[in-house]
Amino acid sequence: MEKDNISPHVRPSDVEYDKEADLEVREVFKKDIDGGVRFRTVSWQRAAVVFLKIQFAMSILAVPGALATLGAVGGAISIVGWGALNTYTAVVLGDFHNRHPECHTLADMMGLLWGRLGRALVGAQILVAQVLITAAGIVTISTAFNALSEHGACTVAFSAVAAVLITGCSSIRTFSRLGWLTWAGFITFFIAVFVFVVAVTQQDRPAAAPRTGDFDLGWASIAYPTFIAGITASANIFISCSGSSMYLPVISEMRRPKEYRKAALVAGILVVSLYLTFSLVTYRWCGIWLSTPAFGSAGTLFKKISYGIALPGLVIGVGIYQHVAAKLVFVWTLRDSKHLQSNSMVHWSTWLGLNLLLGALGFIVAEAVPILNYL
Repeated sequence: MEKDNISPHVRPSDVEYDKEADLEVREVFKKDIDGGVRFRTVSWQRAAVVFLKIQFAMSILAVPGALATLGAVGGAISIVGWGALNTYTAVVLGDFHNRHPECHTLADMMGLLWGRLGRALVGAQILVAQVLITAAGIVTISTAFNALSEHGACTVAFSAVAAVLITGCSSIRTFSRLGWLTWAGFITFFIAVFVFVVAVTQQDRPAAAPRTGDFDLGWASIAYPTFIAGITASANIFISCSGSSMYLPVISEMRRPKEYRKAALVAGILVVSLYLTFSLVTYRWCGIWLSTPAFGSAGTLFKKISYGIALPGLVIGVGIYQHVAAKLVFVWTLRDSKHLQSNSMVHWSTWLGLNLLLGALGFIVAEAVPILNYL
């Protein structure tokens, strides 16, 4: 079973010190496992794709709304500035992890600083956040099903289907195997957003704008919002690409954790580029007339097309977040036991049970919290 806390590693001074061997011993998952589960199989390229999918999600469609408050110039500065800060944060977290490889998540890092209390508090925060993200993803996917079927079934039924799909995806045990699905998720979601952005440039007017007569698009290069409106819009941009703490469990499953920096930097540059390009183009053609959900800004037909293409990306993206939450509790429960990397009944029942529990909690929250409909 897990130890109560994670203590800073202190090497003895009276023996010859092998730094690489010392770091390897302290890794959560071991490389040399006979007949067990090999978690340490993720290349830096596959890690970069996982990071990219963590950041490139439905939140990108909320950024043009922030630009409507900040203006094109202010919005672009916020995207680049927050994106750079989040990428820098990811690099700092990765460097800390590589010096303390026993830290599987941000909660373990806080355990080094604040002991059991810090670890428990941050761990609880991560779990609550992940359940809310899962719930929001269930709402989004059920909205997609409703759009495609023209409300052909009860929303609760679509939510249940979404929860099952997300849980099935999150139950894949290793990031290496989940990485193959992540490629498909990123590509389909990229195509969906690309189709949406091209579609809005081909319309005479945004779908949410008045159907007849003159109207003000509301586009501005420089806007002058109030402090509250401006800081809220800027914070929305920050939150949309602030998933860098979710990178940490992936490092623990990389073949060569020292290559993490390359993956984080590549993902950071691509995320900022995609957010900047898609958001500025959407804002230029939709202005303040953005529908909720955002795919509706392209009209009914292209909303269906975009949702249809995006569905795999939506399921896989939310599945990654639920996977991270399940892996956190899984490692806490089985750390330093023989069951962590064995195909035992304890291993499988713990892993599948955690995923089912988190999926059920996400479904309950999605149906019980009305404000999630706005996400």
